[in-house]
Amino acid sequence: MSATPSPTGSRKAQHLAINLEADVAAKGVDSGLEAYGFVHCALPEIDLEEVDTSTTWLGRRLRAPLLISCMTGGVPEAARVNAVLAETAEACGVALGLGSARVLLESPGAPGFDVRRLAPSVPLLANLGAVQLNYGVGVDDCRRLVELLGADALVLHLNPLQEALQAEGDTDFRALIGRIEAVARALEVPVVVKEVGWGLDAGLARALVDAGAAAIDVAGAGGTSWSEVERHRLEGRRARVAGAFAGWGIPTADALLAARRAVPEAMLIASGGVRKGMDVAVAVALGADLVGAAGPVLRAAAGGGAAAATDLLEEWREVLRIAMFCVGAADLAQLRATSRLVRDGAVVARPARRHRRPAAVTRQPTTLASARLARPG
Repeated sequence: MSATPSPTGSRKAQHLAINLEADVAAKGVDSGLEAYGFVHCALPEIDLEEVDTSTTWLGRRLRAPLLISCMTGGVPEAARVNAVLAETAEACGVALGLGSARVLLESPGAPGFDVRRLAPSVPLLANLGAVQLNYGVGVDDCRRLVELLGADALVLHLNPLQEALQAEGDTDFRALIGRIEAVARALEVPVVVKEVGWGLDAGLARALVDAGAAAIDVAGAGGTSWSEVERHRLEGRRARVAGAFAGWGIPTADALLAARRAVPEAMLIASGGVRKGMDVAVAVALGADLVGAAGPVLRAAAGGGAAAATDLLEEWREVLRIAMFCVGAADLAQLRATSRLVRDGAVVARPARRHRRPAAVTRQPTTLASARLARPG
């Protein structure tokens, strides 16, 4: 098949270079995760060797509740990065999300996505901008992407601010939830819906779960700001407009707590500004089933290959394990239920959790999808 470059591929190359070379962190807003801490337990009454950080998602066992978040693909530079990320995910036993595969629909054979052979045992997520469902992409296209990539699920990402800032942006978001629902109910694998770094509010989280989304990634503010990424591609007034949004978005911790209250039965992923192992521990304690990170892993992979990226994620897992030990949590369920999570010295009240899908969801998935819709163990 032809690998003719496309405008989308050229943009992806720019995005990757900017993320690696420029300061694209959010300005004036942070994830909110650092506001939380734990009350130390001097007598945890458990054995560190028995502390279990593992979980199960999409029918696959993970050594830690971590997701290497969707980043890049479609250009030779991305192919090299994604190969390293896939090797890292397999070595660490964590989930892997690929960058938007829209370019594959425009240029079949575009590089950067054929990584299943490098990560055969971990959850692999295909990814597509949800707004493309309003520009001719249909269920069959989504199904084709999942099959081409050997993916366990499809991520549909929401990025209205980024599209608004791009000169070439697709900005027709009208009636999109209905199209998301159509894909979620027709596809043979689960659909995950995520923001790209400005956060999902509670009402939308509820609506998306009711529409059949199997998981929600709140993807809050505080990490990479895609308005800052786009600012580096722009000049003059358009660059100044993009700069006005450097502090835009819902902090990750706030989005996570609000979503957990709105959808207590749902599978939630927390990403956005996760930079260290203690952020992972806090996010899980706040109610996350999985914790996603992109920028730190990307920079480690680009700078030191799979060895550096693996070292980073293993460090995070060890911090998580020891934090669990020091609050007396033998597994992730106990960490989510701990009474030792505090903010400003006060115990944090978290929403009750339920493990059932709401009555409003009428999806009748295939046997394969039914197995994969289970919440993490």
